[in-house]
Amino acid sequence: MISGIAAITLAALIALSFSGKPRLAADASGGVRLIPVSGVIDPQMADYIDRSIDDAEQDGTGTVVLQLDTPGGLDQSMRDIIKKMASSPLPVVAWVAPSGARAASAGTFIVTASDAAAMASETNLGAAHPVAIGADPSTEEGIKITNDSAAFIRSLAEANGRNANWAELAVRQSVSLTADEALEKQVVEFRADAL
Repeated sequence: MISGIAAITLAALIALSFSGKPRLAADASGGVRLIPVSGVIDPQMADYIDRSIDDAEQDGTGTVVLQLDTPGGLDQSMRDIIKKMASSPLPVVAWVAPSGARAASAGTFIVTASDAAAMASETNLGAAHPVAIGADPSTEEGIKITNDSAAFIRSLAEANGRNANWAELAVRQSVSLTADEALEKQVVEFRADAL
């Protein structure tokens, strides 16, 4: 039986080989950097994740794992995190954990952007409809924001071999999934209750 860390590292390397992204393969012997992401996705969280990934790149880490428990947050901060993930030479795994955690709204985008995605038991993700302060969703501005977000999450899902139709529904209809449903619908690749 493969250990939890070895399994996540192996999964990330496999995901890289099939994702079509022009990335450097990380050395699986370099270990795993766990980055807890708990709370709102805001500029401070984006900066913390950026610095943590930089540190992992510098210290010879083989794989980064973002352990997510977030209700969501700001669009620009979420996009900054995703840009950092995409530009890193290291595989970035999203892991919704521990039991009871969620990756809602912006967290769903981060999971969708990851090289490999896992969820612990009794976790959920979704409800990713954008909430623009001062913009009514039925106005032209609200429709533009929704369409932009739907196209973005669809492109992330397609790039990572995930269920793009479900991802778009998470934005347009605020649908959510349990860990079992996410695995069944090919929104994530793994169930993992421990690292």
